[in-house]
Amino acid sequence: MGKYNLTALRVRQTVLQSQAAGKFSKLPDWVDVVRDIPPAQVLVRDRPQQHQLVRQRMNAPPGASRPQVIFEVQEKRTKPKKTSRMFQPVQIKYEEDQLRSEFFRDHPWELARPRILIESSGKDFEHFDWSRLQQPGKRLDGESVVQRQLWLLNNVPNISKSAAYDTARREFYRLRLQEDIERRVAAEEAEATGATFGPTRLEIGMELENKEYDLWKEWAKMEAAVLDQRAASFAGAPDAHAPAPAEKTEEEFIPAA
Repeated sequence: MGKYNLTALRVRQTVLQSQAAGKFSKLPDWVDVVRDIPPAQVLVRDRPQQHQLVRQRMNAPPGASRPQVIFEVQEKRTKPKKTSRMFQPVQIKYEEDQLRSEFFRDHPWELARPRILIESSGKDFEHFDWSRLQQPGKRLDGESVVQRQLWLLNNVPNISKSAAYDTARREFYRLRLQEDIERRVAAEEAEATGATFGPTRLEIGMELENKEYDLWKEWAKMEAAVLDQRAASFAGAPDAHAPAPAEKTEEEFIPAA
């Protein structure tokens, strides 16, 4: 039938005809299942539904007694897709994705901090109250800032994304500074009670840098000597690094009696 191959749709009919022709005596177990649940007969695929990003906001109009919850639809530009990509699944997007990329673009070193990867159900909002940034049982990280910013956008009336970002970032900086002070005080108390610590990461890095600088210095001296000898050989002058002849004293010029 043209370019369509309907062999898979007629597999039960083919098996029944083969049994009637005497090719085998017992039918397969899936014959009755295919009869009760036949394969789809529609040969045209529908395009996947285009989902739009819906954002929750709090709006407090002038004169209103209480703020209202509104849902905004972020309009997306529909780009023409290629024929080969027309029926691919639609990419799922969340508002946190944009907030997360913005934070880690401004704070790339937060990705270098060690993490604890624990599988969860994905319902952290049921266990944490993001009305404050620091949560019991959760380590402070960039995800805390993202969830705090999202909570501000969803619950504070007429707040902009930049204002929520500045608020969450200010709280994050204050807690990071508090952690650094607590860590420094704990180290000083441990040293006061007799604890000894090895070199810090900064000291180890400076030592490695000094070693590399000494190696580079020796290599630079050798390269400079090679270049000087090569320049002297081309110019025809005596070797600059050769030892100079010793000067004769007055006693050597006086003839012996």
